[in-house]
Amino acid sequence: MTPETAIDIMREALWMIVMLSAFIIGPGLVIGLVVSTFQAATQINEQTLSFLPRLLVTLLVIIFAGPWMLTQLIDHAEGLIGSIPYLIG
Repeated sequence: MTPETAIDIMREALWMIVMLSAFIIGPGLVIGLVVSTFQAATQINEQTLSFLPRLLVTLLVIIFAGPWMLTQLIDHAEGLIGSIPYLIG
């Protein structure tokens, strides 16, 4: 295996991590921004008010997008395992 191949494998793995984590964190970030804007407009300075909507949105994203995310991880792992003979030889 050449260093370029190892770098490509790591690049693909890191891109998968970034894509899946952004898919979970993104909606929570948007909801947090909306709640923070609402708090600033109404001058409600309650820290726990933004926690529950972000938690619920994150859980809903995991519930609905979980099968797709798991499929992406399994496809990536199968691709890596399937390419082992070509990488070694």
